[in-house]
Amino acid sequence: QVLSLPIVVIVHGNQDNNAKATVLWDNAFSEIDRVPFVVAERVPWEKMCDTLNLKFMAEVQTTKGLLKEHYFFLAQKIFNDHSASLEDFQSRSVSWAQFNKEILPGRGFTFWQWFDGVLDLTKRCLKSYWSDRLIIGFISKQYVCKLLSTEPDGTFLLRFSDSEIGGVTIAHVIRGKDGSIQVENIQPFSAKDLSIRSLGDRIRDLGQLRNLYPNTPKDQAFGSHYNKEQTGKD
Repeated sequence: QVLSLPIVVIVHGNQDNNAKATVLWDNAFSEIDRVPFVVAERVPWEKMCDTLNLKFMAEVQTTKGLLKEHYFFLAQKIFNDHSASLEDFQSRSVSWAQFNKEILPGRGFTFWQWFDGVLDLTKRCLKSYWSDRLIIGFISKQYVCKLLSTEPDGTFLLRFSDSEIGGVTIAHVIRGKDGSIQVENIQPFSAKDLSIRSLGDRIRDLGQLRNLYPNTPKDQAFGSHYNKEQTGKD
């Protein structure tokens, strides 16, 4: 006899997300010669980073994986800790409950449900943008404000929504007449929105967006992603 890969039986599509979490955790963290169904309850955060990175690259079908600063943001999210340094997180371990049982503070979903939503959105609508490194994606609202607060009017960047599952939002700088700086976040776009009009075309539509952070003119950054506009009867 031989152990199969893990299988989860579900009775409704709404259980799909939790089933994927169980399979992912089992595949990544069980020992090869284990007793059946025995899998670690806690795993080192570093191992979790490797797993999320491999899953992201395989699912999105990209060669551009997650970066150090992405892991830092994900650690802050899963541990609900904004005071620790990158090095502090490396020595921590993460539990199954933190991964897919506990609801994130102030939200209605778990860490995995949020991450899986990002995966799905990127795979369906944002693969080429991610592969061209046009999306920072995994970055907090607070850090975006810090990054953009010294930038000229019209500077923008793209991040995955914190408040919605499977959304991408555009943060941009607006400078008031008195010189004051405001960072605005546009309502997140879902996969449905982006199937109606692509992200590149939406960015072209928005006149207040000028330069992709730090200083690439938007037409230079996104020009290859614009669709040719149809005219007249076309």
